[in-house]
Formats: sequence, C-alpha cells, structure tokens
Amino acid sequence: MASSASAERRKGWWWRRATECAARGSGTPCAPGPPTRRCGLCGAVAYCSTAHQISHWTYHKKECTRLEEQMRHVDILSDFPFTFFIEDINQQESRCSFFTSKGLHQIGLWKSECSCGSLAVSMNELWLNDNWSLPSSLCPCAASATQLSTEPKSQLSSCLSCWEDYYQWRCLPLDSPVALLLHWPLTVYHCFQLLAAQGSISEVKDELNIHYLGPEKELLQLGVFGELLALFSGVQIHMDLVGPAVPQFRDGKTVSLCKYLPCAEQDCICKSSCADSGARRLNGKCVTVHIKLHKGFYHDIRRNILKDSYPHLIIAPNAGVAAYSSWSPTIELIKEMGIPAIFTDFCEEAANLAADCISTVTSLPLRLPIQINPFRQPMVVEDSAIYVPCYSNCFLFGM
Repeated sequence: MASSASAERRKGWWWRRATECAARGSGTPCAPGPPTRRCGLCGAVAYCSTAHQISHWTYHKKECTRLEEQMRHVDILSDFPFTFFIEDINQQESRCSFFTSKGLHQIGLWKSECSCGSLAVSMNELWLNDNWSLPSSLCPCAASATQLSTEPKSQLSSCLSCWEDYYQWRCLPLDSPVALLLHWPLTVYHCFQLLAAQGSISEVKDELNIHYLGPEKELLQLGVFGELLALFSGVQIHMDLVGPAVPQFRDGKTVSLCKYLPCAEQDCICKSSCADSGARRLNGKCVTVHIKLHKGFYHDIRRNILKDSYPHLIIAPNAGVAAYSSWSPTIELIKEMGIPAIFTDFCEEAANLAADCISTVTSLPLRLPIQINPFRQPMVVEDSAIYVPCYSNCFLFGM
C-alpha cells in the first residue's frame, strides 16, 4: 500500500503534465493548447481532442495495457525518505520555484537542474571550482568526516542499498537536497556493486577504470564525482567521459578530483589545510578521481581511448538507446569487447524499448534485467511527453 506521503506527491508538483498530444504528427494538426484528454484506461497519454484520441486508438491499443501496468508503479517510484519536498507538496511547484525556495535557483552546480536554464549555453562552463552552496550540515564535505581526515567517519561495512543508507552513513539529515546531484556518483557505485555481485566484473583492488558514455548535464556538475573517493575508498578511479555533448575546447582535457566538494561556509574544515593533509594516499600518492573528456561517439573514437584506458565497466546514463540510431554501432562494439555495460533511462517504457534494441543488435538476452535504480534522482522530470513516472537514472539494465 502506498504511503500517504507518496499519495500526496502525486497530487503536487512531483506529478506533471504531458507536453504533447499522443497523436501529434499522425494526421490532422493538433488543437491549440496543451493536451488535456487522458486515456481512460492507462492514463499515461493525453490528447488535444476527441477526434485525435479516436483516430490514435488503432496504434495506442497495442501499448495501452503495458503503459497501464507502468502507471501502477507511481507510488513505488515516488517513495523516497526525503523531507525537503514535503513543505511544498500542495503548491504545484516547478523545479525552478523549488530551487528558489531553497536559495539555489541558478546557483553554481544547481544551474542545470533549473528548468529555465539553457544547457547548450551553459555548456561552455564546467562547474569544477564551485561548492555545494549549502551549509556543512547539509552536504558531505570534509565536515562530515573526522577532524584529522577527509575520510567519512565510518568505512562502509556493507553495500549501500538505498538513499537512506547513504544519508545515514554520511551523517546527513533527510532535508538535505544533495541527492538531486549525487545520483550521478551513487548510480556509478550501484552499477559496480550489481556487476560485482553477479561476478560479471573482475576484482578491483587499487584502480578502477570506467568508460562513461553520453554525458550531458553532469558535465556541469563534475565536482560531485569527488564523492567516489568515499564510495570507493583507497581506489584510484579513472573515468573517460565520452559523448557529442563534450565541448570542443574541452576535448582531451583531464580533471582531477582529490577531495570532496566543499560546502559554502568559509570557516569550515573543508577549507582548511587539515582537509588537504588528511587526503587518502595509496602507495605514497594521493588517491584521485581522474576524469578525461572526449568529444564524439564511442564507436568512432574508442581506439584512442583504449590505448590509455581499458575499462572494467561501461556506464551509459539516461542513454535513450531506442531514440538514437548512433547507439547501434556502440552496442556492437561493446559486445565485441566483452566488457559489462549498464545503461539507465528515465522511465520504464524507454528502458523496455532500449532492451529490445540491445537484444536485436546483440542477439543475446540482457546480462542485467531491467530494474529500478534505488539511487535515481528524487525529482520527477517535468513536461515529459507521457505521464508515466519519469526520473533521471530511474531504471537500469545491462549487457
């Protein structure tokens, strides 16, 4: 049974409108204005008029039952432990109004989370030197560690399985919004743990190489990947971020993260030399997350990448495999390499379509079946084309 909080979320701004008529482009022009006529069976699609709803039924009836089943997962997918949304539930807030209420609207790392921002314009800035724009009590800076070390106060004794586990481990209150950015490194961590549990990935001791395909928004939030220092304690991590969204002037550039993203307090320990001197060291060297940026499609430029870094795993967040034909040669290459790869997508429908595409290209079943990512971003994607539950990094699956 869904919690009362989950039920309330669906009434408020956690739920959103569809942006286009499901029959758009299939015949006569759409009526002006947003589509308001929901399918009475699945409730997942909307139409601009009765005429379009009737004409589209021949196509929609093939997907209606499947979408109806996905709509039943609304409560499961919106079930988060966080309290930072509750006060705003009944105000029909957008992303921007939420961030404004928290003093984070168009601020540093949070800029690309605002729905009013332009990702294309902002891509000229990679937010590496920013901070959380939050007090130390609300973010995992060095203040959440001991006074003599940048390491968390306790090492992981078992795998983190959900956001609540992570917040407890990092001593964060559930009203902290940092999960809205930390879903990137926590998804990387979760993908690794899934493959390790399967025995699909070789044992990693001192170094972990990851090929990360199709980055977009995270290019403006690279500093949050410093949290991998805590999640993979004592391991040198090298990540190659590969995709067409990488700015040309950043192609081939390397970013090194040797400490956690700092908080906004000038007198916090995370600003002191103590935090630097306590950095974790391995064989006399500072443990670092190295991020190298590559512009282009993986299948086109992989030779240059593989010369310097052969991956333990490949991750493709919010991939949209079914939407972009450019994924087919990349999937063929991954199959040839034999490296485990995990893809994520925004909704279950996109994940199902992607799984069909992968199976068609590889003629093999998925290595990792479609499943909910416990570290999905806890804020719905606004203005999706359909009403199915939609979150960044929501579902994952692997080949």
